[in-house]
Amino acid sequence: MILEDAVRRYSLQNAIKFDGKAQPKAVLGKIMAEYPELNAREALILIQKIIEDVNTLSLDDQRKELEEKAPELLEKKVGEKKSLPDLLHARMGSVITRFPPEPNGYLHIGHAKAAFVDYEYAKKYKGRFILRFDDTNPLNESIEFYETQKEDLKWLGIEWDQEYRTSDHLAQHYELAEKLIKNNHAYICTCPEKKIRETRKKGVNCPCRKKSTFSDWKEFFTMGEGDAIVRLKADMSSVNTAMRDPILFRIIDYPHPIHGTKYRAWPTYDFYGAVEDSISGVTHPFRTKEYELRDEVYFFLLDCLGLRKPHLMEFARLSIVGMPVSKRKIKPLIDQKLVMGWDDPRLPTLKGLQRRGILSEAIREFVLSQGISKAESSVTFDQVEAHNRKILDPVAQRFFFVPNPVQLEVSKAPKKTVSIKNHPSSDLGMRKIRTSSTFFIPQTDADNLKTGDIFRLKDLFNVALTEKKDILYGEFTGGNVMPNTKKIQWVTNNHVYLSILKPSSLFINDVFQPHSLEKIRGYAERAISDIPNQAIVQCERFGFIKIEKTSAGMQGIFIHK
Repeated sequence: MILEDAVRRYSLQNAIKFDGKAQPKAVLGKIMAEYPELNAREALILIQKIIEDVNTLSLDDQRKELEEKAPELLEKKVGEKKSLPDLLHARMGSVITRFPPEPNGYLHIGHAKAAFVDYEYAKKYKGRFILRFDDTNPLNESIEFYETQKEDLKWLGIEWDQEYRTSDHLAQHYELAEKLIKNNHAYICTCPEKKIRETRKKGVNCPCRKKSTFSDWKEFFTMGEGDAIVRLKADMSSVNTAMRDPILFRIIDYPHPIHGTKYRAWPTYDFYGAVEDSISGVTHPFRTKEYELRDEVYFFLLDCLGLRKPHLMEFARLSIVGMPVSKRKIKPLIDQKLVMGWDDPRLPTLKGLQRRGILSEAIREFVLSQGISKAESSVTFDQVEAHNRKILDPVAQRFFFVPNPVQLEVSKAPKKTVSIKNHPSSDLGMRKIRTSSTFFIPQTDADNLKTGDIFRLKDLFNVALTEKKDILYGEFTGGNVMPNTKKIQWVTNNHVYLSILKPSSLFINDVFQPHSLEKIRGYAERAISDIPNQAIVQCERFGFIKIEKTSAGMQGIFIHK
């Protein structure tokens, strides 16, 4: 399915470039560059089948489909850069945005989308960008996450003009809650949770609405956890169930990572989200579409308090096929040790993506290409990879890596020192390899060879296979390049052992895949051992990998082809 998707994207791109008619050979070139292990003849059959369908579409429909599937492949006009659409009610120099993470875990790519939207709009209008930690649930929060989330944002290249914690404003929140109760806009509810659910479901008023008095507010702070809550007097008969007297405050008897046991009454998102946006001066707060039903609560509460109302905006939540883009789904994987940690390269956490070798600039390009549409859709991770590949391809040095190596002995092979370019088109230097008669080639290539076949050891010379056993035997047949000869990666007996972790989808049809992190063992040319820790290289015909060096040795993380 992934291959078919790639063929369709490149077919659409080529069709748009040539007035609606894609050319099979042009698409084949793109596909073979991305999937060099494919048989070109078989790939061409698939390409022709998909192109036949693509070419029946109108040019507008082709463009529309490509915009949905892979907007990064649409050619832009010279000088045009990715940009967010203009904001309504925005004045240059007056726009204030905020990014409000809860310090209860590591940031993921969904947070990156929100952070970039807020940050880029503040930059676009020469305004201000606020980092606000919404830390009002001490049960979930930890001191480590304040700093790690800031590290994640800095890695993305995001800077903020102001930083503060919502928990630091609790005294002001209490004053506003008093105002609500005094003005009969809120009440203390002592009903059990089951009773609250029943009255909300039926849409009938809670009996506490009439009984609650202002003196109950002061008693609220002495009540036990779960004994009472503060509720907004909204509209229990509203068709919007979010308006059926939502909870504004609750008691939580658990030490806060910053304030310890200083506070027991903590505001809910319905309260602090609206209040903080207003009192901090935010003009254009963004949040994901899942909160859309709560917009009515947001503005109703601000009306009750007589506070300024910002221009609230929503966009679709980011959803990636096979990836849990939600802390609610990620944390159980961590807790149950189903993954290596928050930086597992299969995870969409920023730590995981960074470890995998996805560049921060690629994430920025990807999330901005998604825009701020409210239309729900799921994207595939290869769209992130496409942005990453575009950045890496001209700058990553190339090396030979042989997975599952098979020994090859070549008789009459000349001993020589060959100089090989580190990149076919960029000036990234040369490396020298000394050869003799012993080589190692990939198992997949060895399996496809038959006695009598002539193949070329890439950038070296031609070999005729003379005998096929556990060890392959061949004979040197010259150095000139022969047309239509299979080219095979190789290393000499002067190699280094390299294992590569290859991540794949954690979930398929919502089912966890325990074997989604494959370890591929092989040999790499010795020059790769000189590559610095955390550097990214491209192993030819295998893919981009990130080098990890620890006290235990060196390994690679597969990024993408």
